[in-house]
Amino acid sequence: MTIAEAIEVAGSDSSGEVEPVMVSRADGVWVTVGSDHTDRKLETVGVTLSKQICPKPVAPTLWRFADVAPHWDRLILRSHAVIDGKRRLYQEGPVANLRPPAELMARYLGRQAMLPPGTAMFCGTLGVIGGIAPGERFEIELEDPVLRRRIAHAYAVKPLPVEG
Repeated sequence: MTIAEAIEVAGSDSSGEVEPVMVSRADGVWVTVGSDHTDRKLETVGVTLSKQICPKPVAPTLWRFADVAPHWDRLILRSHAVIDGKRRLYQEGPVANLRPPAELMARYLGRQAMLPPGTAMFCGTLGVIGGIAPGERFEIELEDPVLRRRIAHAYAVKPLPVEG
């Protein structure tokens, strides 16, 4: 994971996916927004490898999960992609369309429990508006309409040449 404002990727076949990210620390579970940036060409060979090859940008801002848990389903995920110099809405919708964090943590841990400190978990993504496409910039956002705040992060995508 990185909070960098630019990432390097192999080739020009990758794109982002906005996701809520649970971060467990010694002082409890926190939430932020991240991008499960993925190499789409490599995804045709293997999903795990396609995700492991790309950095995972996340916003440096965190909210206490306990502060948003009562109204979790009202949080909104949103992303924009800059493709060929044009900014477009890429994803948007409520986190209610995803599995709840407690269910994801229980599936991962094999029991009802919070993530151990030092663990982060990406929590799923929404469908893309207009089709998956690589871009030169990706903007991600988690909006809390109840507490009237948002976490946002953006990053440039710098493709490296693929040789051989």
